[in-house]
Amino acid sequence: MQFEVWAPQADRVTLHCEGVTRALERDPTRAGWWSGVAEAEDGTRYGFAVDDGPVRPDPRSRRQPDGPDGPSAVVDHGRHVWRAEWAGRALPGAVLYELHVGTYTPEGTLDAAAERLGHLVELGITHVELMPLCPFPGRHGWGYEGVSLWAVHEPYGGPAALRRFVDRAHELGLGVVLDVVHNHLGPSGNHLPAFGPYFTDTHHTPWGVAVNLDAPGSDEVRAFLLGSALAWLRDYWIDGLRLDAVHALADTRACHFLEELSRAVDTLAAETGRPLFLIAESDLNDPRLISARAENGLGLHAQWSDDFHHALHTALTGESQGYYADFARAPLAALAKTLMGGYFHDGTYSSFRGRRHGRALDRSRVAAHRLVGYSQTHDQVGNRAQGDRLAATLSPGLLACAATLTLTAPFTPMLFMGEEWAAGTPWQFFTDHTDPELADAVRRGRRREFTAHGWAEEDVPDPQDPATRDRSCLDWSEPEREPHARVLDWYRRLLALRHTQPDLTDPDLADTKVAYDEGARWLAFRRGDVRVAVNLGKETASIPLGTRPARVLAAWEPVEQPGPDGVLLVPGESCVVLEQG
Repeated sequence: MQFEVWAPQADRVTLHCEGVTRALERDPTRAGWWSGVAEAEDGTRYGFAVDDGPVRPDPRSRRQPDGPDGPSAVVDHGRHVWRAEWAGRALPGAVLYELHVGTYTPEGTLDAAAERLGHLVELGITHVELMPLCPFPGRHGWGYEGVSLWAVHEPYGGPAALRRFVDRAHELGLGVVLDVVHNHLGPSGNHLPAFGPYFTDTHHTPWGVAVNLDAPGSDEVRAFLLGSALAWLRDYWIDGLRLDAVHALADTRACHFLEELSRAVDTLAAETGRPLFLIAESDLNDPRLISARAENGLGLHAQWSDDFHHALHTALTGESQGYYADFARAPLAALAKTLMGGYFHDGTYSSFRGRRHGRALDRSRVAAHRLVGYSQTHDQVGNRAQGDRLAATLSPGLLACAATLTLTAPFTPMLFMGEEWAAGTPWQFFTDHTDPELADAVRRGRRREFTAHGWAEEDVPDPQDPATRDRSCLDWSEPEREPHARVLDWYRRLLALRHTQPDLTDPDLADTKVAYDEGARWLAFRRGDVRVAVNLGKETASIPLGTRPARVLAAWEPVEQPGPDGVLLVPGESCVVLEQG
């Protein structure tokens, strides 16, 4: 078997494979690369030593059976025989479901999660979006501190379990999206700097020095990240990637890394005959991110819409701290603007940032499905002091309103696991750092952050306490009990409508028309012949829909058809979906 590694500054590189050491040779055709041959098969352990230093895992390791600091293991992807005949499932018309493998079930494994996929099919989900799977120290964590970008966290089941998960999902008709992190690596177990200039102090990010995308040596670093991304799509039959915090990818080159990545993914899609897509997390509100490369855009297929979340959250909760401040001044107006224009901040002043922010979308050119809308995500729940979901403070009626706005809005909807039944379990920030100093630093930092905002130190969960993770696991007995069962039934009804009413997946963002009353706390919008009305107030709201005949498709509380005057009476904290011919 051929082994190779990029180590441009090394004078000597050795391969350590099952107790045998071999010196690698410089590759005459590729600067900085070293290669050699050794007997190996699936499961063979190996590592590299640079200039007679310690043996370290392969930067392109496909498996880390003993964790990030242990040896790598050979993975033969050809050994897996795919059961499902899968032609792919494209993003337009999709409904995403964000899932954390470690807390979706108490077992916290890919195999255990696969056994629960039938629930998502019955719900009406089209794609399951897995939070990051790359190896990190310890057993439990969110996954955003991964350090081996080509491998699968062993406690989740490793590469074989991911293939089984994807195969089962595809058998059920579900696409699979994987969250990947290119903007930083975790603080422990990152061995890349020993091999080459994977990082640069030319730029700095919230996590320290930046990944090297534009300094000397960046050609190979970009190839490393591109190769990792394509490997998930090619070797595991993943259908799409969610790209974490792309605004933190510091790149001054003429061809941005994201443009290069989108071109490579589109090429792979053409080669495989499967639709593949990229969804970015970005706080830039920059339409170029999701504009075609032919239009001087970066060519990504969609982005998360935090503006929609922030407007919806403030309308539901009344919260106004931090970045919610701009939306809380007139939350229904903010929600209306976002429903019609995609962005709230489209060049407007942001008090949170102290400057103007964003740029307007061209609604005639940007399809609505390119924005992903949600009422909750791992970030928006887990980064609260106690990881409390909306269900912890809102009535079932307001939760139904949140579901209605999310699932009938023009955007690609996404749910956060357990949201569909108003899960009573929190989703808190948890870690399992094996380095005691790092563990203590994370614990103290978390408490310091929230005590500065008025929380008592003892009320901030200890990320390192195993009970914090355990509390965050879904309780699968809840969907059988009230009020969870009623909320779950409402989600199912809304998703059934989304899949049967073509107007609800119409890509024309400009077709959405909104009316609202800030004081009475109601909002209504039209998409084709579908009318959606939500009343966030406690009193019955009179909502004018026009005089065309209308029939109720779904209602959280019983309502009468609109009268001859076209006024619909919606009970407090309730919502209605109608068809108006």
